[in-house]
Amino acid sequence: MKENKFIFFFILFYLISFRLNAEIIVLSKCDHKEDKFLKNEYILDLNELIMTRNYVYNEETYQKYRITDLSVKKSNSYVRNIYEEDGRILTLKHGYPQFYTQILFEKDKQEIFIKAVLNDIESLSKVSTCKKIEKFDQRS
Repeated sequence: MKENKFIFFFILFYLISFRLNAEIIVLSKCDHKEDKFLKNEYILDLNELIMTRNYVYNEETYQKYRITDLSVKKSNSYVRNIYEEDGRILTLKHGYPQFYTQILFEKDKQEIFIKAVLNDIESLSKVSTCKKIEKFDQRS
């Protein structure tokens, strides 16, 4: 009976401590191939498997998009689910089975890519380079 209690508490402690350790990567001061931003950052939570992008357009880029879409906001944020594969971090596929895109990050690299796949033919395009990378091992 005592052995069962010990095993139960050991497993419980292990699961709780595993859940409390989280790796978070913040890529900030990211430029963009086409647009200009006052703020452009990506936060990768590898424990929750979530990417959050926060950005603020500069006035020129904001007006460029505002002309064709009145719903465009100067400051915005969005969240995507991510997963790890072969040392790369990818967002979930966006699109259809024959054609989809993903944002691709490589650990410890400053570049951010768009991966586009059309009928199983893959292409990578660099969209951004970040000047600052921070890693946090969060313990609660």
